[in-house]
Amino acid sequence: MPVSLYRLCVQARWWVSRLTAIVCGSLLFVGAAQSAEHCNRLVASGNNQYPPLLWVDPADTHALRGAGAALLSQLLAEHGITLEARNVGPWARAQNDARNGRIDMLLGAFKTDERQTWMDYLHPAYTYVPSVIFVRKGHGFEYNGWDDLRDKRGSTLVNNSFGNAFDVFAREFLDISAFPSVRQSFETLLLNRVDYVIYERYQGMALAEQIGIADQLEILPGSVINEALYFTFSKRSECNTPELRAALEDTLARFNREGVMEQLIAEYGERWSSQFIQQSPADP
Repeated sequence: MPVSLYRLCVQARWWVSRLTAIVCGSLLFVGAAQSAEHCNRLVASGNNQYPPLLWVDPADTHALRGAGAALLSQLLAEHGITLEARNVGPWARAQNDARNGRIDMLLGAFKTDERQTWMDYLHPAYTYVPSVIFVRKGHGFEYNGWDDLRDKRGSTLVNNSFGNAFDVFAREFLDISAFPSVRQSFETLLLNRVDYVIYERYQGMALAEQIGIADQLEILPGSVINEALYFTFSKRSECNTPELRAALEDTLARFNREGVMEQLIAEYGERWSSQFIQQSPADP
């Protein structure tokens, strides 16, 4: 090949590589800009049977309200991000949507090894939730630990967790049926088809009061499992970056020091209860 033609080919390859780099860089810039714009708003969901932390908004059944949603909304607002707290249906579906990247975050989840494969947890935890053993009133049994559940039939919510240690023990040794709603679990208990329901204490009592069965239940003494509750990011969310997580964690730690969540739990506990206060009938 003549030298002049060789030099021409070399120059042509150089210009092609330069143009390729410029085009790719431009596309990356546009993509980053679009991602940043998209991340001005995050979609989160969670367990819609979890008062006072989460429940379905009576005014908009596609939305969630509660102390957990309010806290995350405040947390994101500190960083110029708005929150859509979306009701996607049962807790199992919310988890599946996070696993597949259809939503960005979960509004509250206990930590398990399996969940950490598809979610990143924001630290610290934003609250602690006690879970207990509910039984029919007058039908309690001796309980000194998890081993006392081995010969009993239990019930809970589909895809619910009570911490990694209990989950592992339950899978290996316990007979626990899972239902789409806690109401179904309680109804099964009252029909004597199971011996107990395991669920979060305050959420379970709130729902029992809502459906009018609180006086038919009791809690086994000493059955508390206290677990940390976290906000989580789907690993498939475009907005899940180490930088954003670190910024949110700093703000969340400050909120915890300031007692923000305790104030919200008190406020939203009253809001939840007020929905079921029966007005006294007017005098005729």
